Amino acid sequence: MFQTFRNAWKIPELKSRLLFTLGILIVYRLGSAIPVPFVSGDALTAMFANGSMLTYLDMMSGGALSRCTIFALGVTPYINASIIVQLLCVAIPYLENLAKESDGQAKIRQITRYVGAGIALVLSIGYYFLVRNMGALKYTAGAAGIFTAIVVILTFTAGAQLTTWCGEQIDDKGIGNGVSLIIFASIVSNWSSVTTMVTDMLTRASSGQPLYYVLLPVLVVLALAVVVFIVIMTNAERRITIQYARRVVGRKQIGGQNSYLPLKLNMSGVMPIIFASTFCSIPGTIGSFINVDPVEHPIWYAFFSTFNYTSALYVIVYVLLIVAFNYFYVSIQYNPIEIANNLRRNNGSIPGFRPGKPTSDFIIKTLSKITMIGGVFLALVAVLPIILGNVTGVAIQLGGTSMLIVVGVALDTTRSLDSYMTMRNHKGFLG
Repeated sequence: MFQTFRNAWKIPELKSRLLFTLGILIVYRLGSAIPVPFVSGDALTAMFANGSMLTYLDMMSGGALSRCTIFALGVTPYINASIIVQLLCVAIPYLENLAKESDGQAKIRQITRYVGAGIALVLSIGYYFLVRNMGALKYTAGAAGIFTAIVVILTFTAGAQLTTWCGEQIDDKGIGNGVSLIIFASIVSNWSSVTTMVTDMLTRASSGQPLYYVLLPVLVVLALAVVVFIVIMTNAERRITIQYARRVVGRKQIGGQNSYLPLKLNMSGVMPIIFASTFCSIPGTIGSFINVDPVEHPIWYAFFSTFNYTSALYVIVYVLLIVAFNYFYVSIQYNPIEIANNLRRNNGSIPGFRPGKPTSDFIIKTLSKITMIGGVFLALVAVLPIILGNVTGVAIQLGGTSMLIVVGVALDTTRSLDSYMTMRNHKGFLG
């Protein structure tokens, strides 16, 4: 990977793209450090340490949400909008046909922007009320309170839209996927959580628990092993051999060569984990908003506490949702019947299977096996830090999700650089 970046730096065009991408990421991080007017982030520290959805969103924003900065919402509204629009493209025939048109993708992106703006506005309103209930606002009553509400809500909304614009600029003039790189920069910039974890372990070791002196290097070795495991599983794919029949067109013979249909083991990336984390964190987030008293309402308090990430029920539901969402997301991305029909139209076939339904049945069976393995892989990466965190008492519950995102984005960016260099160095048939 480092050799790829070193080679890309020697090419002027790629060098300018890399510098542009770096500049946009610097602008984003600067915006993540500028606080929203009339808000004090110190009052929200405890709110983001209870394992609710806010903890997850704060990780995705690099700590900007807990500090109440102008980029506090990050790209979360746009990601949610993309997911919603993808689901609607499957459910609504008009959007499905629009996505297949030549200029339909541009319209789909425009619809996604509008939906993202609406989600950002809703989240901004909800976050404003959260900040106000926590006593983090300077003015809450009268004309000053109304003005404060308008400024805070519009600042959060505009910050989310500006973040989305930054991601789109990276897509057009930079390298890699803009939204993914912004999330990557947010997670990598939040090194304070790692420092806090190491400090906590050393403090416990010096206070009469020497086991933590051994546990610290074990966790480091385990983290490196998980990175290697993620790289292997992310690049793994099942290749289905495709054989094309020979045809004679005029005096030329066309076809007859063999190809393959690549099916990646982890087709959905980190999306199932994002879905599952959001759903599992909703009860805990609601409990944080209403602040249930354990004495007056013990049943409700026990219910909301059950969905904390330290509970066994949370882990079980989390694993089931990750596997279920992985199946669901893959079913949206791949249509085996359409793949089989395309192969038949192009005189292609899978050796040992007749064109049509037998081919689609084989692809469905293969996809089902791969999806199960991919779902188990994602669940293992997401759940292992939770189990280790509960056993050791160290706050590493979100480490698996962060590591999966960071490694995945790094691999995607490296592949983008490789493809750019391949196209540039290819001389063509007349070279």
